[in-house]
Amino acid sequence: MNRSVRFPIKRIDFEVILVVDNRSTFKKKAPNAIKEIRKFAEKAMGTKDVRVDVKLNKQIWSKGIRGPPRRIRVRVARKRNDDEDAKEEFFSLVTVAEIPAEGLSGLGTKVIEEED
Repeated sequence: MNRSVRFPIKRIDFEVILVVDNRSTFKKKAPNAIKEIRKFAEKAMGTKDVRVDVKLNKQIWSKGIRGPPRRIRVRVARKRNDDEDAKEEFFSLVTVAEIPAEGLSGLGTKVIEEED
């Protein structure tokens, strides 16, 4: 199979650790967290077009610009781009995933292959 051919897949990544540098400015912590999530999704899915869901954005900004969560569980899905004039064939959609009652410890990565 040709590795350059990409298929739309969904992939759950648990326990994406937001590494916010303690030396970074307070007013840049939440924007840096969004940038780290985008960078992670771009590398994991191989797409330049990364879209962050509104609920995920609200959860990161819930404690303000100074206090993004240390760890967050996200679902990254690669979907086919339906725009006719799009630069890329696929885009990555990053959404917040549900957290089990036990917490985030011990969770790994699950790959889900679904067709929408």
